[in-house]
Amino acid sequence: MSKYKLLLCDKMVKKKITIIGSGFSSLAAASYLAKDGYSVTVFEKNESIGGRARQFTKEGFTFDMGPSWYWMPDVFERFFNDFGKKASDFYDLEKLSPAYSVYFGKNDYITIEDTLDKICKTFEEHEPGSSKKLQKFIATAQQNYNIAIKDLVYRPGVSPLELITPTTAKRVGQFFSNISRDVRKEFTNPKLVSILEFPVLFLGAKPSKTPSFYSFMNYADFGLGTFQPKGGMYSVISGMKTLAQSMGVVIKTSQNVEEIVLENNKVKGIVSNDTFHAADILLSGADYHHTETLLPNKFRQYPESYWEKRTFAPSSLLFYVGFDKKVKNVTHHTLFFDVDFEQHAKEIYDTPMWPTSPLFYANFTSITQPELAPKGKETGFFLVPIAPGLEDTQELRDTYYEKIMSRFENLTGQKIKKHVIFKESFCVNDFVSHYNSYKGNAYGLANTLLQTAFLRPKLKSKKVKNLFFTGQLTVPGPGVPPALISGKLVAGLVKKNNA
Repeated sequence: MSKYKLLLCDKMVKKKITIIGSGFSSLAAASYLAKDGYSVTVFEKNESIGGRARQFTKEGFTFDMGPSWYWMPDVFERFFNDFGKKASDFYDLEKLSPAYSVYFGKNDYITIEDTLDKICKTFEEHEPGSSKKLQKFIATAQQNYNIAIKDLVYRPGVSPLELITPTTAKRVGQFFSNISRDVRKEFTNPKLVSILEFPVLFLGAKPSKTPSFYSFMNYADFGLGTFQPKGGMYSVISGMKTLAQSMGVVIKTSQNVEEIVLENNKVKGIVSNDTFHAADILLSGADYHHTETLLPNKFRQYPESYWEKRTFAPSSLLFYVGFDKKVKNVTHHTLFFDVDFEQHAKEIYDTPMWPTSPLFYANFTSITQPELAPKGKETGFFLVPIAPGLEDTQELRDTYYEKIMSRFENLTGQKIKKHVIFKESFCVNDFVSHYNSYKGNAYGLANTLLQTAFLRPKLKSKKVKNLFFTGQLTVPGPGVPPALISGKLVAGLVKKNNA
């Protein structure tokens, strides 16, 4: 047979992969699978791609709807390098200086600069002798980062043996201590303690429940720094879309998947918008729990009781606010830790309820990128972490808007509520309706000791031969860089199981 005929035959038998969802993990997986020679089609429920990382525009203001922190630039670079590309081929990246500010009271804040040397000076000013301790703490965090990000997190969570290496064996104790204990052992200033405990909140659990090994997040913060893509985080989604489509991935929006069709323990296809679409392999980047509800009961790996017992990362109450003037006394990222963190954490994880006095976070992308708001105006993104599954009403949203905006005015010393052009909110009900998110969670499963690596929901179904999963409910966990890694891991597993 001629070479031409062989190539033609290969093209004719190319397996069809259907992917549900178009967030970071789905787009990453789509690109890897297309590179491996599969025919890939992405079905997205919403009108635009990106999942939780969609973009919202109104009256000349541009907002990232979800993820807003760009940490671990090496993970993004590694992703694009896998395709012979660089991140800069798709978007421009700027290191923020300063990285962020943290308010502890009225006109009482600490600014975290863009280098470790500058941060050490700040620590020394607040706690004499702390700079040397910080350097030692970050050195350990960097070692953990090199072990985790360059090795462990790129393993598919199939076996506990994945965690056992000569290097990790020496650090096993770090899985049985926790971040909070380690930080408080070295630092006494409560403000510095809060700043050092902050990064692990991205992992979705309390610092007291997060294994010490995850101090690598502190290296991501102080060692690598905080970046911002020009145009916002959605620029990364746009770049990934361009990459995927350049390799033949087809992306269909406004496609609500209503059913997974099985035959003899195998996926035959999906039903979307009342239309059947055949598939040789199905990969879901949608909510794991929701995806399994599209299957008959006997083919679900995890019963409702399983999900009820998991520790979920928080949900969020979000506000997208357009201001008719520039905002003062804030940085691009600003955290408000002027209330009792332990009380707020208890009301998220221990006795779920609307927080009495919530911590909150705000970002103003138009401070560093004025083009994201009309001239002389400001974008404001406000986030209040809350327990998933709470009652969500407009009255509650309005109450908490008033709470945080009044505090914002008081803490930053400015009257700003009267300068609001518009505000839009997004909360538990929206996470459910837009993303089919279990209990309206925003970040997936927390990375606690018993929800790490092989103890997380599996990338491959044990009950349906050609069904796979990716995203923040599986390995390696919540966050944008882990989502990119999850896409790579599941693509490798698909290839291995269909060689």
